[in-house]
Amino acid sequence: MAEIGVHARALPGLPDEHSQIPVWNAENWYFEDFEVGDKIRSIRRTISEGEAMLFNSLVMDLHPYVADQGFAEKEGVFGKRLVAGAQVFSYGLGLAATNCLNSFSYGYDRLRFIAPVFIGDTIYTIRENLSKEVKSEEMGKVRVSYSVFKGDGEIVLYCEHLMTALYRDPALYADEVAAHKAAPKNG
Repeated sequence: MAEIGVHARALPGLPDEHSQIPVWNAENWYFEDFEVGDKIRSIRRTISEGEAMLFNSLVMDLHPYVADQGFAEKEGVFGKRLVAGAQVFSYGLGLAATNCLNSFSYGYDRLRFIAPVFIGDTIYTIRENLSKEVKSEEMGKVRVSYSVFKGDGEIVLYCEHLMTALYRDPALYADEVAAHKAAPKNG
């Protein structure tokens, strides 16, 4: 497994001695470094009422289930206020996201809200590398999953993140890229 948080990367304007210090949570992984099956687990974090309302206000999600205590308690299905699904998604990914300087988001698949998250719940995330494939001359495609849990391990959200990642050595993939381009296209 590639190590997390140990890579230094020079940036314009930094003194040389500062560029040699690893950047926290910033990776220098290339396509070759993503090992299928590798997992990381995040720290846990509790979602407070204040931040839930701030998030709701920022994204204009004022549905009674997330913004109206009286409604949620008296008329809501769960008897208490929910944390917005978009917030659980954002926090869940943020908890396990690395700032890989050589990968770029390609989109998300299979996003599912499996169980409700309530104000005051504590969540954590497990990220797993699912697959990778050659995509182009410069980069490959990597698929990772994010499973978000609350409490003592109840899964509340699942999604798959598609990313592109630069090759460290593009020449290693030239034949596979050429074969892919030459293959007949269906439909």
